[in-house]
Amino acid sequence: MKEKIVEGALEQFLKHGIRNMTIKKLVEPMGISTKTVYKYFKSKEDLLAECLRQLYSGYHNEFVAVLSTDDNPVNQLLILFRAAMGKDFGVNQAFFHDLNYYYPELQNAAINRSGDSYGRLLIPLIQKGINEGYFNSFIIPEVALKGIVLLYTSITRPEDKKRKSNPYELFKNLVEVYIRGMCTEKGLKEIENNPYHND
Repeated sequence: MKEKIVEGALEQFLKHGIRNMTIKKLVEPMGISTKTVYKYFKSKEDLLAECLRQLYSGYHNEFVAVLSTDDNPVNQLLILFRAAMGKDFGVNQAFFHDLNYYYPELQNAAINRSGDSYGRLLIPLIQKGINEGYFNSFIIPEVALKGIVLLYTSITRPEDKKRKSNPYELFKNLVEVYIRGMCTEKGLKEIENNPYHND
């Protein structure tokens, strides 16, 4: 039942945002009572924290799937961060707005929990790219990843909440330019030859 509540609540949060959703509104489509929810969760924030844990673990599983392909490290890195953009901006914008604005401590906790596991996946990917000649040999994988994450975070969690810049244009001009800067000629050729990266 707990898992069913989390799945249903996450679906509702993603569809309608967080701030205006009450426990009653969250469980209505599931046909269960608020009393049932309170057996498992102390509050809406407690339920949201569990929903975020599920959301970010789903992202982790998708990362693993991309990394298990035969594609080269440059393409894999770009695919992963583009997929993350699709997740962050492909749902109702109210969800991430509410999360960033009203519940930043819950998002920080979720990101911190998953950050190490993402690092365990992405640092070896960048090292593989160096070893195979796609990324410059002077690159320090941990530092490079930190740079990508800082740029990505500046797009998804801007300090200026009223900024109206197109996030996909920001991504192309920040994250993709940064990754291109990591590349050798071999890596740049992979980007140029892959139509997915040039749309």
